[in-house]
Amino acid sequence: MGKEAKRTELGQFLKARRAELTPTDASLPTDGAHRRVPGLRREEVAQLASISVQYYTRLEQGRLQASAPVLAALADVLRLDDDQQTYLLELTGKEAHRRRQPKAQEVRPPTRRLLDALGAPAIVLGRRMDILAWNPLAAALLTDFSQLPDKQRNYARLVFSDSEMRQRYANWEEVAPDCVAFLRMEAARHPDDPRLSELVGELSIKNPHFRQWWAAHNVAAQTTGVKTLRHPLVGELTLDWATLSVATDPDQQLVVWTAAPGTPSHDGLAFLASWVTTHPPATADNAPPTGTPGGTRSRTQPNPLLNHGADPAPPLP
Repeated sequence: MGKEAKRTELGQFLKARRAELTPTDASLPTDGAHRRVPGLRREEVAQLASISVQYYTRLEQGRLQASAPVLAALADVLRLDDDQQTYLLELTGKEAHRRRQPKAQEVRPPTRRLLDALGAPAIVLGRRMDILAWNPLAAALLTDFSQLPDKQRNYARLVFSDSEMRQRYANWEEVAPDCVAFLRMEAARHPDDPRLSELVGELSIKNPHFRQWWAAHNVAAQTTGVKTLRHPLVGELTLDWATLSVATDPDQQLVVWTAAPGTPSHDGLAFLASWVTTHPPATADNAPPTGTPGGTRSRTQPNPLLNHGADPAPPLP
């Protein structure tokens, strides 16, 4: 496709997307008058994108090549999904321009089914290490995620701020700096993510361990490793963990914990799995909504899966 053909296609593409939106979709007032064309008017799109009507008109007519900032603004105004944004950039030959507000991540049904089918503890981590989904065995192994508010369902935040999770890790002094290194890598991938900046700022203020390790600028990718957990029902478990990328979203990672066959940890996981069949914790699909009774964890009621006798993490030297 030549340059002129691409500009023509760009104009038709923008016009088609404009026709799909209503003033209500764009939070614009409606005067109740009949519209001669479906969707938004050109002047409304131009106003929302902070460009002139003449500029936008020439874009739709295939007479102008838009700049990257203008394309990013139009992508937001027209509510383009990831595939549509990629197509837009392909037509204009521009490099990807990140959204100012990343979309909320969703775990698709095939990934959820895979999660439930696994005979091992597993969770799905999203951007900034948000915990997007989990299976019952992961909830039994780590903590009942369904009893946490949405904002608290973040792996790094739990490691540094939740005493139950902190007690669970026998090698917390190894796990915690790894979380910081993973977040450093996330910050490089998503430098404009306001929620990631908020998380780093919060943990830096509240936790001196996090503040010291963040200042060290160590980075690491989430690939594989070993964690030692102290579990109140099955004792100490030494588990291998590995991550698998989710094909439908490169910012989602499936994290799975396993143990070598014939080891006490393998037997412990098997016992925990049998316990879960009679005491199933909630999954992401049946978790109570936050803000309702049962939607947040009660710190005054005992949890049968807590190791109340575990020692706290050691202080920094």
